[in-house]
Amino acid sequence: MAVWENLTGQAEAIAIFRAAATASDTSSMTHAWLITGPPGSGRSNLAFAFAAALLCPGTLDGDRDAIRQVEARTHPDLSVLTTDGVIIKMSTVKEAVARSQYSPSVGRYRVIVVEDADRMVERTSNVLLKALEEPPERTVWILCAPSEADLLPTIRSRVRTVRLRVPSIDDVADLLVKRDGVDPVIAELSARQSQSHIGMARRLATNPEARVRREETLRTALGIRSVSMAVNAAARLLAIAGDDAKAITIERDAAEREGVLRSLGVEPGQSVPTGLRSQIKALEDDQKRRATRSLRDGIDRILVDLTSLYRDVMMVQLGREQAVINLELGAELRSAGASSAPAATVATMDAIALARTRIQSNVAPALALEAMLVSAIRR
Repeated sequence: MAVWENLTGQAEAIAIFRAAATASDTSSMTHAWLITGPPGSGRSNLAFAFAAALLCPGTLDGDRDAIRQVEARTHPDLSVLTTDGVIIKMSTVKEAVARSQYSPSVGRYRVIVVEDADRMVERTSNVLLKALEEPPERTVWILCAPSEADLLPTIRSRVRTVRLRVPSIDDVADLLVKRDGVDPVIAELSARQSQSHIGMARRLATNPEARVRREETLRTALGIRSVSMAVNAAARLLAIAGDDAKAITIERDAAEREGVLRSLGVEPGQSVPTGLRSQIKALEDDQKRRATRSLRDGIDRILVDLTSLYRDVMMVQLGREQAVINLELGAELRSAGASSAPAATVATMDAIALARTRIQSNVAPALALEAMLVSAIRR
């Protein structure tokens, strides 16, 4: 079935979901699923592929129609809880729970996909728990999270978990070539530098500016020689994260605003009538929350890239250069490895992990980055 074509490296998980989607007895269907796996392993892609398979009526033409509707998130029996903000709001979960009570309108099931279910606070998770305890007969919940430990034990006990593995670099590169028409050399480089993160690999492969920003990030860290340089580097890394976040959101924000204005009957260049300004304000507030989330994700991605950098330094120090990720920085890695002891490299990697934890706990990113980069000083 075409629904599974753009998935890679998850043959076992695909087999489980294909068997469930094609089961003739709906009473034997599991009504709550949890897909776990590291970032970039394809959790959301697999969730929507499973949703499309459940919503397909069975004919070839119907399959194509359902797949297009799922891809556009417009299928009448599909609901999606996205995480454009920092957390999933309780009001959003309540709306999804209410919709889950309706019978399917055109398909066998009503499907609710919760992306990044780990981004719910405990009170919000308890709202979801009630829906999972007594699900309607033909409603299927598909939750996505990095690991089972990221959800409440009471939720974990009510779902069937399917664990994904990290796809290989070759698998991700092949996907970029076949799906996106990327040059094989760029595909391999992007898959390797993203550490098999499918979404990031695609961004690196299709956006030269993203590759330039990533390289600048790594070279900035390698060039730190004093505390003042560490402070300046932290400011630069924040700026890079901000530029990357803007590149991701600016086009989408403009298209959303144009679409809303068009639906409200406001012509381009025309001032928004007073009675409609509240709707535009609500859109702008949503976009600000998404920008905050995108910036945090960008900072975290920088920290992941820095982890790969100092892992490479460690590999060089241990004489295992064949295991290096950032091959393009070979000379710089050897220089960094020679200027410090392995213990110092481990300390820097620990500082990066601590910075990620601090930022997740709402410590000011600038302060967290400055404290982390001081540990990266090399004489």
